[in-house]
Amino acid sequence: MSDNATIDGLAASQRIRGVLAPVVTPFKDDLSPDTERFIAHCKWLLSQNCGLAVFGTNSEANSLAVEERAMLLDELVAAGIDPSRMMPGTGCCSIMETVKLTAQAVEHGCAGVLMLPPFYYKDVSDEGLYRYFSEVVQRVGDARLKIYLYHIPPVAVVGITTGLVERLLAAYPSAIAGMKDSSGDWNNTKTFLDAFATASPARTSFDVFVGSESFLLANMRNGGVGTISATANVNPAAIYELYTECVRRRTGGNAAARADLDHQQQRLNVVRAVFSSRKFPSMIAALKQAIAIYRNDQAWARVRPPLVELTPEQAKTLAAELSAIGFRWRKEEGRGQRSEDRGEKMTKPE
Repeated sequence: MSDNATIDGLAASQRIRGVLAPVVTPFKDDLSPDTERFIAHCKWLLSQNCGLAVFGTNSEANSLAVEERAMLLDELVAAGIDPSRMMPGTGCCSIMETVKLTAQAVEHGCAGVLMLPPFYYKDVSDEGLYRYFSEVVQRVGDARLKIYLYHIPPVAVVGITTGLVERLLAAYPSAIAGMKDSSGDWNNTKTFLDAFATASPARTSFDVFVGSESFLLANMRNGGVGTISATANVNPAAIYELYTECVRRRTGGNAAARADLDHQQQRLNVVRAVFSSRKFPSMIAALKQAIAIYRNDQAWARVRPPLVELTPEQAKTLAAELSAIGFRWRKEEGRGQRSEDRGEKMTKPE
């Protein structure tokens, strides 16, 4: 096993940590999942030291049928992709569908599952959410199960509270492994870090991932374990560089070292700002368009309704903005080089 894999904590015997991408899902002309492109993109992400949070929000997971998610996961494993580097999204409104997808992920040996709360009914109580997660744990009934709770109130509206986490940890300390906080509110993330990230001898650790690399440095400085970020689909190497520097400097550092980390964080923020711009119909569409340009493969731009693709003019704007900030796509597989040392600059689509 390589030193990088050890740093990532991606070995089967360890918790998954570091940088993960909610892998965007390519579609064919008939809108069916494009397995070949999907597997190729996952392999590229792995080569950039990026784990796979397949079937996340930016994967258009809730536009996929349960059977499609199950098929894609089976295909990834069949293609030889290490399941210990995967955290599939399995949360559905139906307990039974969640159990089916979660049990499949556990059986394959995935490092964990990223689980949305049931999100259709609003204003549900913590009691109702506790019963939902409890049913899933009990019905899966496997000691290998590791659940990462998915808090994304801007989309799901239904969120995760510290009280719910406290109760779930008390009942299922080995099954409730952590959370992804996509609230976009650092104060909320800090609340969970302060409450749960530092494990006592009597409690299993609770690992906190942030949903945007914009908070990666702050998360790592406060006991977090990484990020599960949409832009890791296109900028994994640079995000991973900041993560590894944070791991190496956990014990502190002088003013110059801290300033260097701050600078790396700012560079990531500049890239993130381009993809999250409201001038594009969605971040998902912008990410897919970037992949289409870099891979010279327009099929990558396709999204499933109700999402829509970038217009030709929007695609040119995206290319121009990424070129203006000196953004590079790291085309080659390989480890140990800074992102600016290899790759190609964005060019405008014709």
